Amino acid sequence: MSRAAPEPKHAWRTGTAPGIFPLLGHGIAFYRKPLEFLNSLPAYGDLVELRLGPRRAWMVCHPELVHQVLMDARTFDKGGPLYDRLRTLLGDGVGTCRHEAHRRQRRLLQPGFRKARVAAQTELMGEEVESACREWRAGQEVDVSATMLTLSARVIGRALFSDSLDAATAAEMHRCLVAVVRGLFLRTVVPVDALFRVPTPANRRFRHASIRLRAIVDAAIAERRPGEPGTDRDDLLGVLLAAARGNDAAEAITEREVRSQVFTLIFAGAESTSLCLASAFDLLARHPEDERRLHSEVDVVLAQGRPPGRDDLPRLVHTQRVLTETLRHRPPGWLFTRVTTKETVLAGYRIPQGTTVLYSPYLLHHDPASFPDPDRFHPDRWLPGQAPAVPPGAMIPFAAGIRKCIGETFALAEATVAIAFIARHWRLRHPPGHVARLRPAASLGPRDLVMVCEPRSESPSGTPPWGALVSTALTTTGSHEPRAAGGDHVHDA
Repeated sequence: MSRAAPEPKHAWRTGTAPGIFPLLGHGIAFYRKPLEFLNSLPAYGDLVELRLGPRRAWMVCHPELVHQVLMDARTFDKGGPLYDRLRTLLGDGVGTCRHEAHRRQRRLLQPGFRKARVAAQTELMGEEVESACREWRAGQEVDVSATMLTLSARVIGRALFSDSLDAATAAEMHRCLVAVVRGLFLRTVVPVDALFRVPTPANRRFRHASIRLRAIVDAAIAERRPGEPGTDRDDLLGVLLAAARGNDAAEAITEREVRSQVFTLIFAGAESTSLCLASAFDLLARHPEDERRLHSEVDVVLAQGRPPGRDDLPRLVHTQRVLTETLRHRPPGWLFTRVTTKETVLAGYRIPQGTTVLYSPYLLHHDPASFPDPDRFHPDRWLPGQAPAVPPGAMIPFAAGIRKCIGETFALAEATVAIAFIARHWRLRHPPGHVARLRPAASLGPRDLVMVCEPRSESPSGTPPWGALVSTALTTTGSHEPRAAGGDHVHDA
């Protein structure tokens, strides 16, 4: 029997990706060269059939179809291998819960992410940028990836818990996050549970990291001793704990839900923002003219060397274009899954209930039909009057629709503060012999980026002015080829 729906309104192309392996499906291709594999799929159709292990799935390659998926969150619910794994790790938080629970959870957290509250936290963000880079010295090789993860984890930690975690606990949390994100990707593209019960070193690292991450969060929540006098604070955990002991039965949440929300916010807030920042610094280092213009802007807006305040953010227009183009060029969230809750029609085909549907912001952001010369890092494509007429579904670094990332405003503010503040004081350069490597895991970005820091200005003593500290405005020559970079293997699954 034909699966085609009668009289499709659009001449959509459908097909099947080649290279299916028994049991593993397309997992080998996804694992070995994930970005290259993604870039090959549009040649087979706008909707392409895949195998994730033994499961049949569909990759949506056209922005109009992706828009249809994201705008119908009831039919295309969060599910499939990625979210099945995330729920096991994080619980049913706002980023992973099913459609029926999402509205209540989002309404609960929304006050913590309103623009006015985020603007009030720019000082906190600036403090953490300075702290993260305090030990940098001229000529030093700096692990930018690790520094940015430290920064983003401390920022979300303060937003959640008011006070940052102690240094040892924060460092352990970072290590756990890295191990978990690396392991999640392989478990998404090869969802065969038996493979991950084998006690290999990688499987043991993943399990240990998951257990320790839960223990760290549980301890942080327990320390607040909910309900006792003097423990209430004006932070996101305070909002959650207040809801947990609220009188409104319809809105009250359980302690388990509090834990799930905290897990979700730490996981999303730390990993994605840190990778975005590392990518921005890496890309600026390859594009001296964009770096120079960034320097000129931050030198004017931050003339006194201080961190950006809430009133400065709207003036950092080129900084924001750099950030937008980074999110287009290297979206940290590069691959997502959904699952159909009922039989539906997509691209003129009937898709059964329970089908896994995938979409990739990376693939859409590199579509030449939406973004001319897509492999070029070009912040000026976002100039007023020059920005492309981006079709719905083509530029989705934070997704779209009612499941759009609740932390978008927070993440953009944090990244803008970090890029501007660092670029005001430092230039980061690639060391000699640097080779670009993009290793996608559950998120995309450089995980081992080491750069040499050079102060852009010096105090009379010959050292950088730490009161306004920090750094990056990168330079080197050469163009980045993300499609070639997609040839790198997935990092340590």
